[in-house]
Amino acid sequence: QVQLQESGPGLVKPSQTLSLTCTVSGGSILTNYYSWTWIRQPPGKGLEWMGVIRSDGSTYYSPSLKSRISISRDTSKNQFSLQLSSMTPEDTAVYYCAAKRFTWHIDPTRYDYWGQGTQVTVSL
Repeated sequence: QVQLQESGPGLVKPSQTLSLTCTVSGGSILTNYYSWTWIRQPPGKGLEWMGVIRSDGSTYYSPSLKSRISISRDTSKNQFSLQLSSMTPEDTAVYYCAAKRFTWHIDPTRYDYWGQGTQVTVSL
């Protein structure tokens, strides 16, 4: 059973870059046909798919975030990471890492495995 755990700062100042890490256990991020993604949920709003890194290392990002987002991985630690630059209060949300088998999808509800989520607040 794949398990995911997010880690990173809970508070970020405006204009700073957010860095979050997802540690994967129970499976390898190199396993063929798995997609590893970041999803967020602002307060009072729905889930927003942010981007994905596939098992082959290729990445795809939401067009609305493409200028600010980067997803990378550390295969030696079985981790993948999110960087989101130029943070504003509108980026305040619970951030989740998630995974699914086979084709990645922009619909967050299609993901099979989820971390518990981490609250990120953007404020001075």
